[in-house]
Amino acid sequence: MSSILVLGGAGFIGSHLAARLLEAGHRVRVFDRPRLDTLEQIARRAALEIRTGDFLNPGDVERALAGIEVVFHLISTTMPKSSNDNPAYDVETNVLATLRLLEQCRRLKVRKIVFVSSGGTVYGIPAGVPIPETHPTEPICSYGIHKLMIEKYLRLSHFLHGLDYCILRPSNLYGERQRTDTAQGAVAVFLERALSGAAIQVWGDGSVVRDYLYVGDAAEAFLRALDYDGPQRIFNIGAGAGTSLNELLQEIRALVGRPLNVEHTPPRSLDVPVNVLDCSLAERVLGWKARTPLAQGLRRTLDWMRAR
Repeated sequence: MSSILVLGGAGFIGSHLAARLLEAGHRVRVFDRPRLDTLEQIARRAALEIRTGDFLNPGDVERALAGIEVVFHLISTTMPKSSNDNPAYDVETNVLATLRLLEQCRRLKVRKIVFVSSGGTVYGIPAGVPIPETHPTEPICSYGIHKLMIEKYLRLSHFLHGLDYCILRPSNLYGERQRTDTAQGAVAVFLERALSGAAIQVWGDGSVVRDYLYVGDAAEAFLRALDYDGPQRIFNIGAGAGTSLNELLQEIRALVGRPLNVEHTPPRSLDVPVNVLDCSLAERVLGWKARTPLAQGLRRTLDWMRAR
């Protein structure tokens, strides 16, 4: 079993990953800002250690890295919808901070880093779908560019210093514990507003297509990446099926059992018209594929929201 650090482990994705790592018997240390409410369900386990701090503070990060063999890097200080507002901040707080992290990993003899990139933004407007890992990367938001920069620096660190790494490019993740106050993640936002009867704002005509992946399936892919030591470095992680916003609304309407209050607003320039990932490489090499149908994942998310 490995000693593992999950950077961003108190977040939506990180908390599911931390729980799954504990179930697999690993020793897990979580590093995040001092907002750990999402870890309440797993915080009492003896194998879980919680460290709080600032990713931009090298001292905080170095203390979190002490004695660690593998790092899962899930921290991002920006979101796709806001990254174009201040690209300099996007790069300074994500790329430069990660460069310092890589140097610390080298010095402290970390064996491997698993980086969660973005299958939804790095490719830009696709030439066709599903999108393989070999598709050109032409992001139309700074968020996607900073993810690609980190990917390249991981490769350089491996070439220069031998730091093992794996890059996962997940699609649009959803599930229990996803935040709604940031308006990031259509599933969580739409479900919460459907429950409360509030207006659901849809950018454009609802024809935008995304690849929605249940977070539990994503966590399983991350575990496969932990154990993988082959030559492939980059994997798409998605459901491999496209769902338009209008189709998503239909699924939610059926779940809640009443009409939805939908308002259409002008489309956003950062939204590509379609994004569906080709995940055949992950299935062939990692032995992983998405298992949770959208309707089942939506039901689990809705049940969690109602139980709160």
